[in-house]
Amino acid sequence: MSWDRRILPGSVPAYLFATFCVALSSCLHLGLGLVSEDSQVFTTSYPAVLFATLLGGVGAGMYAAVLSGLIAWWAFMTPPFTFLFRTSGQIGSELIYFFVCFLIVWAADHYRSLTKRLEDEEKFRKLTVEELAHRLKNKIATIQAIISFQLRDEPETRKAIIGRLSALSATDDLILETQGQGARLREILAAELGPYEVSRIAIAGPVILLSPKLATTMALLIHELATNAAKYGALSSATGQVAISWSLSDRRLSLEWRETGGPVIGTPTKTGFGMRLLAQALTQFGGAVETKFEAAGFLCKMSVTTSDDTKAIGPDKGNTATLMTGVVV
Repeated sequence: MSWDRRILPGSVPAYLFATFCVALSSCLHLGLGLVSEDSQVFTTSYPAVLFATLLGGVGAGMYAAVLSGLIAWWAFMTPPFTFLFRTSGQIGSELIYFFVCFLIVWAADHYRSLTKRLEDEEKFRKLTVEELAHRLKNKIATIQAIISFQLRDEPETRKAIIGRLSALSATDDLILETQGQGARLREILAAELGPYEVSRIAIAGPVILLSPKLATTMALLIHELATNAAKYGALSSATGQVAISWSLSDRRLSLEWRETGGPVIGTPTKTGFGMRLLAQALTQFGGAVETKFEAAGFLCKMSVTTSDDTKAIGPDKGNTATLMTGVVV
Protein backbone atom coordinates (compact mmCIF):
# COMPACT_ATOMS: atom_id res chain seq x y z
CA MET A 1 0.00 0.00 0.00
CA SER A 2 1.33 3.48 -0.83
CA TRP A 3 0.74 6.11 1.84
CA ASP A 4 2.09 8.84 -0.45
CA ARG A 5 -0.73 8.37 -2.92
CA ARG A 6 -3.25 9.48 -0.32
CA ILE A 7 -1.63 12.39 1.56
CA LEU A 8 1.58 14.22 0.70
CA PRO A 9 3.96 14.59 3.68
CA GLY A 10 3.98 18.12 5.07
CA SER A 11 0.84 19.16 3.19
CA VAL A 12 -2.20 20.88 4.66
CA PRO A 13 -4.27 17.65 4.38
CA ALA A 14 -1.53 15.86 6.34
CA TYR A 15 -1.89 18.27 9.26
CA LEU A 16 -5.66 18.24 9.02
CA PHE A 17 -5.58 14.47 9.23
CA ALA A 18 -3.24 14.67 12.23
CA THR A 19 -5.69 17.06 13.91
CA PHE A 20 -8.51 14.64 13.21
CA CYS A 21 -6.50 11.77 14.75
CA VAL A 22 -5.85 13.83 17.90
CA ALA A 23 -9.50 14.83 18.19
CA LEU A 24 -10.59 11.23 17.75
CA SER A 25 -8.09 10.01 20.34
CA SER A 26 -9.32 12.65 22.81
CA CYS A 27 -12.89 11.52 22.32
CA LEU A 28 -11.84 7.93 22.81
CA HIS A 29 -10.05 8.89 26.01
CA LEU A 30 -13.19 10.55 27.30
CA GLY A 31 -15.10 7.40 26.46
CA LEU A 32 -12.57 5.24 28.28
CA GLY A 33 -12.82 7.58 31.27
CA LEU A 34 -16.50 6.81 31.52
CA VAL A 35 -15.72 3.10 31.61
CA SER A 36 -12.69 3.17 33.87
CA GLU A 37 -11.30 6.03 35.94
CA ASP A 38 -7.89 4.32 35.91
CA SER A 39 -7.39 4.71 32.14
CA GLN A 40 -3.96 6.13 31.30
CA VAL A 41 -3.78 9.73 30.13
CA PHE A 42 -1.89 9.00 26.91
CA THR A 43 -3.41 5.62 26.04
CA THR A 44 -5.31 6.83 23.00
CA SER A 45 -2.68 9.39 21.92
CA TYR A 46 -0.15 6.85 20.66
CA PRO A 47 -2.35 5.45 17.85
CA ALA A 48 -3.12 9.02 16.77
CA VAL A 49 0.60 9.80 16.47
CA LEU A 50 1.23 6.55 14.62
CA PHE A 51 -1.48 7.04 11.98
CA ALA A 52 -0.65 10.73 11.57
CA THR A 53 2.97 9.82 10.82
CA LEU A 54 2.13 6.96 8.49
CA LEU A 55 -0.18 9.05 6.36
CA GLY A 56 1.24 12.55 6.85
CA GLY A 57 4.95 12.16 7.46
CA VAL A 58 7.29 13.24 10.28
CA GLY A 59 5.94 16.79 10.53
CA ALA A 60 2.35 15.67 10.89
CA GLY A 61 3.38 13.01 13.42
CA MET A 62 5.29 15.45 15.63
CA TYR A 63 2.44 17.93 15.35
CA ALA A 64 -0.01 15.23 16.49
CA ALA A 65 2.30 14.29 19.38
CA VAL A 66 2.60 17.88 20.64
CA LEU A 67 -1.08 18.70 20.19
CA SER A 68 -2.22 15.48 21.83
CA GLY A 69 0.27 15.99 24.67
CA LEU A 70 -0.95 19.51 25.34
CA ILE A 71 -4.59 18.39 25.31
CA ALA A 72 -3.82 15.56 27.74
CA TRP A 73 -1.81 17.95 29.97
CA TRP A 74 -4.66 20.46 30.00
CA ALA A 75 -7.82 18.31 29.99
CA PHE A 76 -7.02 14.87 31.38
CA MET A 77 -4.52 15.45 34.20
CA THR A 78 -5.70 16.32 37.69
CA PRO A 79 -6.75 19.06 38.17
CA PRO A 80 -8.23 19.33 34.65
CA PHE A 81 -8.46 22.37 32.38
CA THR A 82 -5.27 24.04 33.58
CA PHE A 83 -1.60 23.97 32.68
CA LEU A 84 -0.54 24.68 36.27
CA PHE A 85 -0.25 22.66 39.46
CA ARG A 86 1.42 19.56 37.92
CA THR A 87 3.25 17.08 40.12
CA SER A 88 6.70 15.72 39.36
CA GLY A 89 5.08 12.39 38.49
CA GLN A 90 2.81 14.04 35.92
CA ILE A 91 5.73 15.94 34.41
CA GLY A 92 7.69 12.67 34.21
CA SER A 93 4.74 10.99 32.48
CA GLU A 94 4.63 13.82 29.94
CA LEU A 95 8.37 13.47 29.22
CA ILE A 96 8.05 9.71 28.83
CA TYR A 97 5.10 10.29 26.51
CA PHE A 98 7.15 12.54 24.22
CA PHE A 99 10.03 10.08 24.22
CA VAL A 100 7.72 7.23 23.20
CA CYS A 101 6.14 9.46 20.55
CA PHE A 102 9.62 10.18 19.16
CA LEU A 103 10.22 6.43 18.83
CA ILE A 104 6.81 5.93 17.17
CA VAL A 105 7.41 8.76 14.70
CA TRP A 106 10.89 7.48 13.86
CA ALA A 107 9.68 3.89 13.35
CA ALA A 108 6.64 4.93 11.31
CA ASP A 109 8.69 7.24 9.10
CA HIS A 110 11.26 4.49 8.59
CA TYR A 111 8.47 2.16 7.54
CA ARG A 112 7.13 4.77 5.12
CA SER A 113 10.58 5.26 3.60
CA LEU A 114 11.12 1.53 3.24
CA THR A 115 7.69 1.06 1.66
CA LYS A 116 8.30 3.88 -0.80
CA ARG A 117 11.70 2.48 -1.70
CA LEU A 118 10.22 -0.95 -2.37
CA GLU A 119 7.47 0.57 -4.50
CA ASP A 120 10.02 2.59 -6.49
CA GLU A 121 12.12 -0.53 -7.04
CA GLU A 122 9.05 -2.45 -8.17
CA LYS A 123 8.13 0.31 -10.62
CA PHE A 124 11.70 0.34 -11.95
CA ARG A 125 11.70 -3.45 -12.30
CA LYS A 126 8.43 -3.41 -14.23
CA LEU A 127 9.70 -0.61 -16.46
CA THR A 128 12.91 -2.52 -17.12
CA VAL A 129 11.07 -5.73 -17.95
CA GLU A 130 8.74 -3.89 -20.33
CA GLU A 131 11.68 -2.16 -22.01
CA LEU A 132 13.59 -5.43 -22.42
CA ALA A 133 10.46 -7.12 -23.80
CA HIS A 134 9.99 -4.26 -26.26
CA ARG A 135 13.60 -4.52 -27.42
CA LEU A 136 13.32 -8.30 -27.74
CA LYS A 137 10.20 -8.00 -29.91
CA ASN A 138 11.98 -5.47 -32.12
CA LYS A 139 14.95 -7.81 -32.48
CA ILE A 140 12.70 -10.76 -33.33
CA ALA A 141 10.93 -8.62 -35.93
CA THR A 142 14.31 -7.66 -37.38
CA ILE A 143 15.45 -11.29 -37.44
CA GLN A 144 12.23 -12.30 -39.18
CA ALA A 145 12.78 -9.61 -41.80
CA ILE A 146 16.35 -10.79 -42.38
CA ILE A 147 15.26 -14.41 -42.68
CA SER A 148 12.44 -13.50 -45.05
CA PHE A 149 14.93 -11.72 -47.31
CA GLN A 150 17.74 -14.28 -47.11
CA LEU A 151 15.43 -17.26 -47.64
CA ARG A 152 13.12 -15.67 -50.18
CA ASP A 153 13.91 -18.50 -52.58
CA GLU A 154 13.17 -21.19 -49.97
CA PRO A 155 9.60 -20.48 -48.84
CA GLU A 156 9.15 -23.70 -46.84
CA THR A 157 12.28 -23.17 -44.76
CA ARG A 158 11.45 -19.49 -44.32
CA LYS A 159 7.94 -20.25 -43.15
CA ALA A 160 9.13 -22.90 -40.68
CA ILE A 161 11.75 -20.63 -39.07
CA ILE A 162 9.48 -17.60 -38.88
CA GLY A 163 6.73 -19.76 -37.36
CA ARG A 164 9.07 -20.90 -34.59
CA LEU A 165 10.18 -17.35 -33.91
CA SER A 166 6.53 -16.28 -33.72
CA ALA A 167 5.84 -19.05 -31.21
CA LEU A 168 8.71 -17.81 -29.04
CA SER A 169 7.50 -14.23 -29.32
CA ALA A 170 3.94 -15.17 -28.35
CA THR A 171 5.22 -17.08 -25.32
CA ASP A 172 7.39 -14.12 -24.28
CA ASP A 173 4.24 -11.99 -24.29
CA LEU A 174 2.49 -14.51 -22.05
CA ILE A 175 5.45 -14.57 -19.65
CA LEU A 176 5.50 -10.78 -19.58
CA GLU A 177 1.83 -10.70 -18.57
CA THR A 178 2.70 -12.69 -15.43
CA GLN A 179 5.63 -10.38 -14.61
CA GLY A 180 8.19 -13.01 -15.51
CA GLN A 181 6.65 -15.81 -13.44
CA GLY A 182 5.96 -18.00 -16.47
CA ALA A 183 3.07 -18.85 -18.78
CA ARG A 184 -0.06 -20.96 -18.42
CA LEU A 185 -0.13 -24.12 -20.48
CA ARG A 186 -3.69 -23.38 -21.64
CA GLU A 187 -2.62 -19.99 -23.00
CA ILE A 188 0.31 -21.52 -24.86
CA LEU A 189 -2.13 -23.95 -26.48
CA ALA A 190 -4.44 -21.06 -27.30
CA ALA A 191 -1.66 -19.14 -29.01
CA GLU A 192 -0.65 -22.11 -31.18
CA LEU A 193 -4.03 -23.70 -31.88
CA GLY A 194 -6.10 -20.53 -32.17
CA PRO A 195 -5.90 -20.38 -36.00
CA TYR A 196 -7.56 -23.80 -36.38
CA GLU A 197 -11.22 -24.78 -36.17
CA VAL A 198 -12.57 -24.93 -32.64
CA SER A 199 -14.79 -27.92 -33.31
CA ARG A 200 -11.82 -30.05 -34.33
CA ILE A 201 -9.78 -29.57 -31.16
CA ALA A 202 -10.53 -30.90 -27.68
CA ILE A 203 -8.58 -30.09 -24.54
CA ALA A 204 -8.66 -31.37 -20.98
CA GLY A 205 -6.36 -30.47 -18.13
CA PRO A 206 -5.93 -28.22 -15.10
CA VAL A 207 -4.65 -24.65 -15.27
CA ILE A 208 -0.89 -24.87 -14.73
CA LEU A 209 1.64 -22.04 -14.64
CA LEU A 210 4.89 -23.22 -16.22
CA SER A 211 8.26 -21.68 -15.45
CA PRO A 212 9.59 -19.31 -18.15
CA LYS A 213 12.16 -21.81 -19.44
CA LEU A 214 9.74 -24.74 -19.57
CA ALA A 215 7.03 -22.54 -21.07
CA THR A 216 9.33 -21.54 -23.93
CA THR A 217 10.24 -25.17 -24.62
CA MET A 218 6.61 -26.29 -24.51
CA ALA A 219 5.66 -23.51 -26.91
CA LEU A 220 8.19 -24.77 -29.46
CA LEU A 221 7.01 -28.36 -29.05
CA ILE A 222 3.31 -27.48 -29.36
CA HIS A 223 4.14 -25.37 -32.41
CA GLU A 224 5.91 -28.31 -34.06
CA LEU A 225 3.03 -30.66 -33.30
CA ALA A 226 0.42 -28.20 -34.59
CA THR A 227 2.44 -27.45 -37.73
CA ASN A 228 2.93 -31.14 -38.53
CA ALA A 229 -0.75 -31.82 -37.88
CA ALA A 230 -1.71 -29.04 -40.29
CA LYS A 231 0.73 -30.18 -42.98
CA TYR A 232 0.53 -33.97 -42.76
CA GLY A 233 -1.76 -35.04 -39.92
CA ALA A 234 -5.29 -34.67 -38.63
CA LEU A 235 -5.61 -30.93 -39.29
CA SER A 236 -4.69 -31.40 -42.95
CA SER A 237 -8.02 -33.12 -43.66
CA ALA A 238 -11.59 -31.92 -43.24
CA THR A 239 -12.52 -34.68 -40.78
CA GLY A 240 -9.39 -34.83 -38.63
CA GLN A 241 -9.42 -34.00 -34.94
CA VAL A 242 -6.83 -33.33 -32.24
CA ALA A 243 -7.25 -34.07 -28.53
CA ILE A 244 -4.81 -32.67 -25.99
CA SER A 245 -4.90 -33.71 -22.35
CA TRP A 246 -2.51 -33.23 -19.47
CA SER A 247 -2.16 -33.83 -15.76
CA LEU A 248 0.19 -32.89 -12.92
CA SER A 249 1.18 -35.28 -10.16
CA ASP A 250 4.14 -34.95 -7.77
CA ARG A 251 5.76 -32.29 -9.97
CA ARG A 252 5.49 -34.58 -13.00
CA LEU A 253 3.61 -33.02 -15.91
CA SER A 254 2.24 -35.52 -18.44
CA LEU A 255 0.78 -34.36 -21.75
CA GLU A 256 -0.84 -36.40 -24.51
CA TRP A 257 -1.36 -35.21 -28.09
CA ARG A 258 -3.68 -37.55 -30.01
CA GLU A 259 -4.75 -37.13 -33.63
CA THR A 260 -7.65 -39.01 -35.21
CA GLY A 261 -9.56 -38.92 -38.47
CA GLY A 262 -6.64 -37.70 -40.54
CA PRO A 263 -4.78 -39.38 -43.40
CA VAL A 264 -3.02 -42.64 -42.69
CA ILE A 265 0.64 -41.91 -42.08
CA GLY A 266 3.28 -44.57 -41.86
CA THR A 267 6.29 -44.38 -39.60
CA PRO A 268 8.76 -42.05 -41.33
CA THR A 269 12.09 -43.48 -42.40
CA LYS A 270 13.87 -40.18 -41.85
CA THR A 271 13.74 -38.11 -38.68
CA GLY A 272 13.04 -34.44 -39.35
CA PHE A 273 13.90 -31.42 -37.26
CA GLY A 274 10.55 -31.43 -35.48
CA MET A 275 10.93 -35.01 -34.27
CA ARG A 276 14.52 -34.38 -33.18
CA LEU A 277 13.31 -31.32 -31.27
CA LEU A 278 10.70 -33.44 -29.51
CA ALA A 279 13.32 -36.00 -28.58
CA GLN A 280 15.93 -33.57 -27.27
CA ALA A 281 14.16 -30.49 -25.94
CA LEU A 282 12.73 -32.10 -22.81
CA THR A 283 15.93 -33.81 -21.63
CA GLN A 284 16.97 -30.66 -19.72
CA PHE A 285 13.83 -31.10 -17.60
CA GLY A 286 14.33 -34.81 -17.01
CA GLY A 287 11.63 -35.35 -19.59
CA ALA A 288 10.71 -38.14 -21.94
CA VAL A 289 8.73 -38.30 -25.18
CA GLU A 290 7.04 -41.21 -26.92
CA THR A 291 5.63 -40.99 -30.45
CA LYS A 292 3.52 -43.54 -32.31
CA PHE A 293 2.09 -43.53 -35.82
CA GLU A 294 -1.02 -45.60 -35.15
CA ALA A 295 -3.70 -46.53 -37.65
CA ALA A 296 -6.09 -44.02 -36.04
CA GLY A 297 -3.55 -41.23 -36.20
CA PHE A 298 -0.43 -39.77 -34.70
CA LEU A 299 0.08 -40.07 -30.92
CA CYS A 300 2.62 -38.19 -28.82
CA LYS A 301 3.10 -38.56 -25.07
CA MET A 302 5.38 -36.21 -23.16
CA SER A 303 6.34 -35.97 -19.50
CA VAL A 304 8.60 -33.52 -17.69
CA THR A 305 9.63 -32.70 -14.15
CA THR A 306 8.45 -29.21 -13.24
CA SER A 307 9.89 -26.78 -10.70
CA ASP A 308 9.15 -27.19 -7.00
CA ASP A 309 6.58 -24.39 -6.89
CA THR A 310 4.62 -25.59 -9.95
CA LYS A 311 1.08 -26.60 -9.10
CA ALA A 312 -2.37 -26.67 -10.60
CA ILE A 313 -3.85 -23.22 -10.01
CA GLY A 314 -7.27 -23.96 -11.43
CA PRO A 315 -9.64 -26.85 -12.19
CA ASP A 316 -10.09 -28.62 -15.50
CA LYS A 317 -12.42 -26.37 -17.50
CA GLY A 318 -12.41 -28.38 -20.72
CA ASN A 319 -13.74 -25.37 -22.63
CA THR A 320 -12.28 -25.63 -26.12
CA ALA A 321 -14.17 -22.62 -27.47
CA THR A 322 -12.80 -20.43 -24.71
CA LEU A 323 -9.29 -21.76 -25.31
CA MET A 324 -9.39 -20.87 -28.97
CA THR A 325 -10.17 -17.24 -28.19
CA GLY A 326 -7.06 -17.06 -26.05
CA VAL A 327 -9.05 -16.42 -22.89
CA VAL A 328 -8.61 -18.60 -19.85
CA VAL A 329 -11.59 -18.85 -17.53
